[in-house]
Parts: sequence; C-alpha cells; structure tokens
Amino acid sequence: MSTSVKLEIFEGPLDLLLHLIKKNEVSITDIPIATITEQYLATLELMQTMNLDVAGEFLVMAATLIHIKSRMLLPAGEDEEEGDEGEDPRAELVRRLLEYQRFKEAAEELQSREILGRDVFARIPDSPEHNPTVVIEQPSLFDLIAALRQILERFPEERVHEVVLERVSVREKMNLLLDSLHQRGRAIFQDLFETATSRLEVVMTFLAMLELVRIRAIRISQEEGMGPIMIELAAPLGEVQDRMAKEGVGDDGDGA
Repeated sequence: MSTSVKLEIFEGPLDLLLHLIKKNEVSITDIPIATITEQYLATLELMQTMNLDVAGEFLVMAATLIHIKSRMLLPAGEDEEEGDEGEDPRAELVRRLLEYQRFKEAAEELQSREILGRDVFARIPDSPEHNPTVVIEQPSLFDLIAALRQILERFPEERVHEVVLERVSVREKMNLLLDSLHQRGRAIFQDLFETATSRLEVVMTFLAMLELVRIRAIRISQEEGMGPIMIELAAPLGEVQDRMAKEGVGDDGDGA
C-alpha cells in the first residue's frame, strides 16, 4: 500500500509502554521486561506494516527495551559484592515512566475542566438532586491498534508472497464506513470489520478509519477503560462528504 497516515493524536513511546503496562495489569515499578518488550515490538511491527508514520523515538525505545532485557539476562559481574545485585536495569525507565505519567495525568485533569472554570471561578448553585454522568474517554491510537490485532488474528498470515491488486481504495473504504455509520447511527469498532475477507481489507478499513478521525469526520469513544470502542459520525453525512472533497483525502493514487 502506498498510503501513509500521520495523525495529530499520535502518542509517543512512553504512551505505548503505559498502555501495555495497563493492559497487562502490572506495576510500573516491577515491569516484566521480556513480555512488555515482545508486545512493544509486535505493536511497532504492525504500525510499520500499515505505513503509519513511526517516529524515530519509537525505534530508540525499542533498542532501549532490548538493551534492558539483555542486561537482565546477563549474570552478575565479578566486581559486585556478594548479595549486591547492583542497580535494577529498569530503574531509569521506571523513573521516566512515573514522571511522564504524572505530567500526563495533570494535563488530562486540566483538559477535562470546563473553559469557564479555567479562567473564572463562578459560584455554583446548590442542586437538590445529583445526576451522575457517564465519563466518556477517547481511546488512544494504541487502544485501536490492540483492537485491530484481535481482528487480524481471525485471518491466517499469508506465508507465500502473492501480488494482489487492491480492489478498494482508502477513499472508497472511507465512503463505505460513512454509509455504514449513517445507517447504524453508532457502531462497535469490531463490527465495522465484519464483512472483511482478508488481512489486506482489514488494514485498508483501519487506514480509512484513521483518515476519518484525522479530518474529524467520526468520533471514537470508550465509556470505560478496556471497554467496547464505539464509532459514530461527528458531523452530518453531507457535511463530512463536502469536507472530504475539499481536502481531497484518499485521492493520492492508493488502490486500483
């Protein structure tokens, strides 16, 4: 595929590590480095397969993880005192992750505040009734990639190299997704791939979805951590199609 996608919502390698730590339900201070490294490299490989614009810092982090893993496999040095295992090779990475997590949580807390509350401290009237609201989270790119990996597991990996013409372009897939969302109103992420017949079609559909996210044509939400990822239109269908035509998305020669 010739299509390359670069997103403004693209997070860095520390975000990916935090996502994997959360997914594996392990402590940041006691990272199972072999497991996390394997999953990190698998995610990186999938991102590169889809021609996502992978920054160099992701590759640097991959090298760092491999280096830490190799250090943990090596026996203790002869110059180390008995019973002294030396500094944990993961210590510096843990420090960076904890510091990054603190800044990220602070930024998210500030982002969640209402604009009025940021600049003006207004008196809030007492309310006799309290109506709890559901907090809607926006899943990260890595949440989407993790969901995509589950879908790709349904299709056997092609071991024999075969040249196949792409019958559907990214632009056509974008229109198919928009029509489906217009009819359904709202759909679960996995349901939008139910008609796919190959790994190539799954990847094309995913790239089309990322393009729609980039131009703010669709909205992705998640009502709870690790819960179902929901997709819906972010604007009327006609307005979205006009926006696509104006920006010329998908008209870069991808597809046959």
